[in-house]
Amino acid sequence: MASEKNLSAKKDVVKEITEKINNSASVIVFTYQGLTVADMSNLRNELRKSNSEVKVYKNTLAKRAFEDLKVDNAEFWEGPNAILFGSDLLEPIKVLSKFAKDNEHIEIRTGYADGKILSLDEIKTYASIPSKETMLTQISAGLMQYVTNVAIGLDLYAKKLEENN
Repeated sequence: MASEKNLSAKKDVVKEITEKINNSASVIVFTYQGLTVADMSNLRNELRKSNSEVKVYKNTLAKRAFEDLKVDNAEFWEGPNAILFGSDLLEPIKVLSKFAKDNEHIEIRTGYADGKILSLDEIKTYASIPSKETMLTQISAGLMQYVTNVAIGLDLYAKKLEENN
């Protein structure tokens, strides 16, 4: 039987994981077996830029934390897993997805956001959404098209009026 000290330490870890899940906009579970220490450091550095972090916990403790939140994702807790806790919904998913494309050792297994489990298709959709800056640029370029067309139309109308006078 586990000692009280060990049991208390495990409860503290489960509480820590639960708090991190509650305080994160996105949570992604992925495998990392075969990843070098340097690659994992690079991933962590990239994620740190978006105020996100990667943690490795025992599967049983992570599974317990999700169960405490009434989230059933038991089928994803086989083998070595890491958990990405993102302060933003999209940016950490984009960083991890790009990293996974460049490195075959990473396999995204599941995600959790807005109180529900994310499927792999939903994660891929989130990863394909352009960044906020890109979207703002696209919107402004679209609006500029209309302004340009109005300016051209007004210029042609002014030239037509000059010809008639």
